[in-house]
Amino acid sequence: MDINLMSRRELLNIPQLKWDEDKAVFDCLIIVPSKGRNKLHDSGYRAMTFIAVKNNVPICKISGCSDIVHIDGIGGYGKGRIDKYGTALDKISPSGWSIDCLAKSGLLRIWPSSNSISCGPALSSFEIYAEPKSKQMKQIGWGKI
Repeated sequence: MDINLMSRRELLNIPQLKWDEDKAVFDCLIIVPSKGRNKLHDSGYRAMTFIAVKNNVPICKISGCSDIVHIDGIGGYGKGRIDKYGTALDKISPSGWSIDCLAKSGLLRIWPSSNSISCGPALSSFEIYAEPKSKQMKQIGWGKI
């Protein structure tokens, strides 16, 4: 089913990926804030669940315990870019992220201009990365997507 036509409940019925399980590269993430006081993170902010999407079809839920999203990792430099460029941070190109709101559920969808995302482990702080176009077809974890 197309994510734009799904309700919040339908989206939350997608299978949960284990926190340490490998993740594939996907197109976008749907951000689902938790509901209710019992779903607050220790920080006092709401925890979020992230739904990985490929070709407008939800693949799985990721996390559910994170209260912070670090876009392009902590610091925003991207995965492995500090190792590659060292202190020459002016060599790192921006990723060009976009956010919109799904029609039926009202949830937020986020994606980079490269059209593919990878993420770190499902920890208290959740890191998402724009993947270079050369990695878009990489298949990890879920098998063929």
